Amino acid sequence: MAVLNQQRVVILGGGFGGLYTALALSKLPWDKTAKPEITLVDQRDRFLFAPLLYELVTDELQTWEIAPPYAELLAGTGIKFHQSGVTGIDTTANSVFLEDAAVLPYDRLVLALGGETPMDMAPGVQEHAIAFRTLKDTYALKERLREIESSDTDKIRVAVVGGGYSGVELVCKIAERLGERGRLRIVERGTAILQNSPEFNQKAAQDALTDKGIWIDYETTVTEVGVDTISLRYKDQTDVLPVDLVLWTVGNRVNPLIMSLPFEKNERQQLKIQPTLQLQDQDHIFALGDLADGKDADDNTVPTTAQAALQQADYTAWNIWASLTGRPPLPFRYQHLGEMMTLGNDTATLTGLGLKLDGTTAHIVRRLTYLYRMPTFEHQLRVGLNWISQPLRELLSVS
Repeated sequence: MAVLNQQRVVILGGGFGGLYTALALSKLPWDKTAKPEITLVDQRDRFLFAPLLYELVTDELQTWEIAPPYAELLAGTGIKFHQSGVTGIDTTANSVFLEDAAVLPYDRLVLALGGETPMDMAPGVQEHAIAFRTLKDTYALKERLREIESSDTDKIRVAVVGGGYSGVELVCKIAERLGERGRLRIVERGTAILQNSPEFNQKAAQDALTDKGIWIDYETTVTEVGVDTISLRYKDQTDVLPVDLVLWTVGNRVNPLIMSLPFEKNERQQLKIQPTLQLQDQDHIFALGDLADGKDADDNTVPTTAQAALQQADYTAWNIWASLTGRPPLPFRYQHLGEMMTLGNDTATLTGLGLKLDGTTAHIVRRLTYLYRMPTFEHQLRVGLNWISQPLRELLSVS
């Protein structure tokens, strides 16, 4: 039964920022008459634990483990889920307009719509390359790999554009999947892979790429992607190379809806926020994740990473609670907890909190850390039990 004059919190985007804000907000110590109506909006029906998306490529994990339905995650929380895209926000009437024609009024609004991979950075990218950000992207990649693997081609040529974390992790997984048939290269416009990462991670990644026979084109840009070719420019020379698959992992663009909002933004169209994660001069609107730009309480620039979004979610939830219960907000303090990445099946690298690990040990720590970070205890339990029982099932199937 609705509470008289119940406040309404609408959260746009069900990624790390949005979903975890909703879950944290539902658990805070509300007075029964003060607890707001919380509505989470996302155009997809499943949450995606993106750092484990690579494991779908090699079938190490299943979709249900890293992409549980929102209906399952939100059961019993009191949080309403509304599956739809967002078409507009009326900041004067405090209302959100959805693709299914629904209108959601709000007293507090959370913008956590995330970003998207720009596929217009060179001719042919949109038509012939595959991004790697969503479940849909991953399914498209796996289907393309199945097509090539079932063909009679001797060597499978793959170009991964971008030498950041996503590109390196992805190319390692594909190399393991393709084995001796794979001919893989990373196309990187800089002079090094993982340019903003710790030296330990850079070296571990470089060693893994070398071991897997993956070529790296440094100081190289893509000028065009064709049906079965990729054009690469190095200095003043352009080469056209045959290729079976191009994967695009570079660039990040905020959701187009954000660009239309009448709020202060930076040159990348990210919303300017206060350390409390509230918009400038808009204390009832919060923003976090990829679409937000601001300093934390210690004047540190907050990175647009899943780790940062998870931490921002707790502060966002607390500050919404504070704003609705007459308490002062808390300025966000970002804590860098380290960096992890997978470098193939059963191997990874990890730095942070005084640790430097690679190989199988880092793989185990990475998996356990991500298990702990999954959104609900019930899902953690299901996934954890599945991981524990998997070796036993494999043993029984062999015997």
